[in-house]
Amino acid sequence: MVVFEQYRAAVIAVAVVVLLGLGGVIGGGVAYWITAGHYRPIVEGLRDDVKTSASTLASCRTTSSTLEGQVGQQNQALADLRLAAEKRAKEAEPIQQQAAKAAGEDYQAANRLQQERTGGDPAAAAAAIIDKELGL
Repeated sequence: MVVFEQYRAAVIAVAVVVLLGLGGVIGGGVAYWITAGHYRPIVEGLRDDVKTSASTLASCRTTSSTLEGQVGQQNQALADLRLAAEKRAKEAEPIQQQAAKAAGEDYQAANRLQQERTGGDPAAAAAAIIDKELGL
């Protein structure tokens, strides 16, 4: 009978371990099911947010690269305009000097006309002075 008592104790111990294991597995499954039911809508909502954010990010990157290209084109156009303006300024410099020289001569002639004193009709006097200057 002692052997029977030892087997009985071993069977009870094995039964307890099996029941504890089974309870752990069932409890873990129930806990997983409850947790998944609670967090699944939250995770799906976050996935949708991630997809939307990824789409927005891709759109922003595309727009950014497009704008960078346009800025590069504008910078090149500005550089071309600066070069053209410098070229025009260099080409205009001798012409401006000639115009200033010619204007200086005309300015001196105009000063002489104003300084001369004439009598009589001012219009006739001005016409006579101009004719004299022009050699007519």
